[in-house]
Amino acid sequence: MGGNEIDLSGDGGVIKTIIRQAKPDATGPTESFPLVDVHYEGTLAETGEVFDTTHEDNTIFSFEVGKGAVIKAWDLALKTMKTGEVAKIVCKPEYAYGSAGSLPEIPPESTLVFEVELVACRPRKGSNVASVSDERARLDELKRQREMAAATKEEEKKKREEAKAAAAARVQAKMDAKRGPGKGKGKGK
Repeated sequence: MGGNEIDLSGDGGVIKTIIRQAKPDATGPTESFPLVDVHYEGTLAETGEVFDTTHEDNTIFSFEVGKGAVIKAWDLALKTMKTGEVAKIVCKPEYAYGSAGSLPEIPPESTLVFEVELVACRPRKGSNVASVSDERARLDELKRQREMAAATKEEEKKKREEAKAAAAARVQAKMDAKRGPGKGKGKGK
């Protein structure tokens, strides 16, 4: 084992190598911030074939650490990571998809290699629901402001056009008045 390889499971089942260190003051998932947002790419150790990646569509994968929501290797590895860190995680089948695999992409008894970047840690769903709805409310508010601004612009444009039309009508009325009676607009001067 290289000096920077860390055996997270104690039996060689999950080996982590830090590719990029987090900033010194970065924190990892905690009791109060157990939700993690990650970018990752997963390859099969045997073939080097990429079976899953968030890089193609630049999505974020989010889950709660330590809840068995993901393969065991991820629960173990992400507990040890800090925001901004990029790590390579080699997972033996018993810490990944085991003897069943996850067909069609992952054959039975596959050792998997993940490159994982911990993007952010967030509070749990309870407090997260608030932040999701806050986020939605904020976006709705922005949309409303944009719509109002657009409506105000429309309104102003209409007013300007009406003012222009009114001014033109006044000029027209003056000219008609000068032209003398017979138009019904003049005062018979």
